[in-house]
Amino acid sequence: MVTTSSEITPEIGQTVQVGQFAVNYHDQGAGRPVLLLHGSGAGVSAWANWRNTIPVLAEFRRVLAPDLIGFGYTDVPEDYQFHHMDSWVEQIIGFMDALDIAQADFIGNSFGASLTLALVVRHPERVGRMVLMGSGGQPFVVNENLMTLWGYKPSLEKMKQILQIMAWDQSIATDELAELRYRATLRPGAQELFERVFPPPYQRWADALVIDDADLAELDHQTLLIHGRDDAVVPVHVSEDLSRKIKQAQLHIFGCCGHWTQIEQAPRFNRLVIDFLQESSA
Repeated sequence: MVTTSSEITPEIGQTVQVGQFAVNYHDQGAGRPVLLLHGSGAGVSAWANWRNTIPVLAEFRRVLAPDLIGFGYTDVPEDYQFHHMDSWVEQIIGFMDALDIAQADFIGNSFGASLTLALVVRHPERVGRMVLMGSGGQPFVVNENLMTLWGYKPSLEKMKQILQIMAWDQSIATDELAELRYRATLRPGAQELFERVFPPPYQRWADALVIDDADLAELDHQTLLIHGRDDAVVPVHVSEDLSRKIKQAQLHIFGCCGHWTQIEQAPRFNRLVIDFLQESSA
């Protein structure tokens, strides 16, 4: 059953029941489906991550952007126990099944890119082309910046600090954006749920995202890796390592860009992704 929410906020789109979860998602455009998977920051939602991307891609594709369990407006039972990547892989497969989508292209941001890798290893037939932006999936040391992101406690000051970490261009880290993201973390139950997703110690979660070299070597999917050269959250060497291990990979690195490639380099990012996805339609 698919329903439409009456709450007035652009972050809420439609709702579909997927197992235990009432998944909030956005669905625009027509054509071959492309799924957009967001990152793991406090106050994040699919719309917050992809608001500059959805309408552009929807001009030539059906674009679907769900809130992953633990984030945004997707409802999760209070007693739900997270089973790391399996939880989100099962959610996305269930989401696709509920909407009768046999296969889709994927664009993943940060944790969403790591999830795409976990998904393609487990269910290669469900994934077409992949765009992996600021991805995990290779070993890296969790630095103080990522600890700050995953260890967020609600305060306007902390949210402003997070925005400054995410962006190379500090003009993006406005008081207005900080206030918007901060308010999102004050919704009843939002912070408690967020703290259940990646509890400390944090290094174990980055390690759990690592994909075995043998599994990467088996992939035959066309893959576009995108990374900000000045990313202060996930080091650029992760995408460089993935580009050497995924057979059909290409790598684009943006200079003067942090972890928010799709926001800091929105026009160039969108053009790069559109060209890559249109190759499969040619």
